[in-house]
Order: sequence, then C-alpha cells, then structure tokens
Amino acid sequence: MAKLGIIVASTRPGRVGLPVAQWFEGEARAHAGFAEVELIDLAEVALPFMNEPNHPRFGNYTHQHTRDWSALVGAVDAFVFVMPEYNYGYNAELKNAIDYLHNEWKYKPVGFVSYGGVSAGTRAVQMIKQVVTTLKMTPVFEAVSIPFVHQFLDEEEGLVPNEVLTAAAKSMLDELVRVEEALRPLRPALAESPKGA
Repeated sequence: MAKLGIIVASTRPGRVGLPVAQWFEGEARAHAGFAEVELIDLAEVALPFMNEPNHPRFGNYTHQHTRDWSALVGAVDAFVFVMPEYNYGYNAELKNAIDYLHNEWKYKPVGFVSYGGVSAGTRAVQMIKQVVTTLKMTPVFEAVSIPFVHQFLDEEEGLVPNEVLTAAAKSMLDELVRVEEALRPLRPALAESPKGA
C-alpha cells in the first residue's frame, strides 16, 4: 500500500491548521487505506522564499533545504493539503512549497481539507486546483470543507468533528486510495529522474 502525506499549509502564529490536520491524521490512520501516514508541517519544514536558480523540472538543486524537501515529497504517493483561505485565495507558504519542486508532484492524487468562515476555504481550494493540475497532480472531487472552524475546536481535545466532517473525510480517503492506485503505473519512470546536484 501507499504513503499519504498530510501537508499543514498555514505557518502563522495562532493557526488552527495544526489541530485540523491532527484530526485528519487520526481519520487517515483509522481508515487504513494507506500503509503510512505522515504529517508534514510547513512551519517545521521552514522553506525560505524560493531561492533556487534553476527551473525545478531539471532537479538540479543547489540548496540542502531543497534536496531535503525533494526527498520528503518524492517519498509520498498521495497528498492532502490542510489549508486556510486568505483573501479568497491560498496562502503564500503553500504556493512557495509547491513551486520548489516539479517532478516530485507528478501523477499523484491530492485531496483538500479547507477551513475558514462561511465559505469553509472552498475559494482557496478552487484556485489551488489550477496550480496542482499544471504539475500533473490529480485533485479528487471529494473534500472536507469546514465552515466556521472555531465552532469545532476545543482547547484540550483539538478539533471535535460532527458526522458530516467524519463522513467527508472517509469519502475523500476512499477516493484518494482509488486514484493513487490508478496513477501508480505512471510514476516508476520518475524515480530515475535527477533529484539534486
């Protein structure tokens, strides 16, 4: 079975993305559709603003932080982005992390757990779909959209979901498993592409 990477997109102080992601990590582990589940926190990865001189499609990376990021993303078979909505769009840290790489993203499915106010982050998700499809990722239709996210947060328990959120998480995980399996034959050739200088 494959490996799922759950990317926590927000890095700001006071973010709610981490407890949301930790809840979804628990759902993914209980689902058991993936052999491995890894929580990837962009605040811990701490990539600087894009500073590679070469186009990422060549894999000719000059910085160790990029080589480390390449190895981390390259080892994952499917992704979930846990993301906020900033001014009707996705946040800069997520876009920066995506732009560092190219081949490592190819032919991998991606699902979205978005959160916010009345729109539940859905406008940001619609915008990021244009980005990921350019990298030949496959966004799944099923999604977890959390409106008025603070109503689900508890200081001690983290995110406390309702039945709608739990059902949405299962549906998205089911689809990620199916799509990952379908895309898997397209990825072996990528393993031989250069990953750094």
